[in-house]
Amino acid sequence: MGYWFDGMGWWIMFGGLWMILFWGGLILLIVWAIKKIARIGESGPGAAGKSSPVDIARERYARGDISREEFEQIKRDLS
Repeated sequence: MGYWFDGMGWWIMFGGLWMILFWGGLILLIVWAIKKIARIGESGPGAAGKSSPVDIARERYARGDISREEFEQIKRDLS
């Protein structure tokens, strides 16, 4: 009757490993989701690189940051 627990050491170790992998994966998933949600609210030139250089120049021209001549020069340089 004392032999019931023989060989259980490996199973207990694997169970602990699976528990660590499960909780570690869950934490990584939560961190990834929070970062993904935080990126949705970002805007501006550094936001995930969605704007091309011409689009950025177009926005600057629309705001009045650069003149028409500067905008045209930027377009020529980038094309």
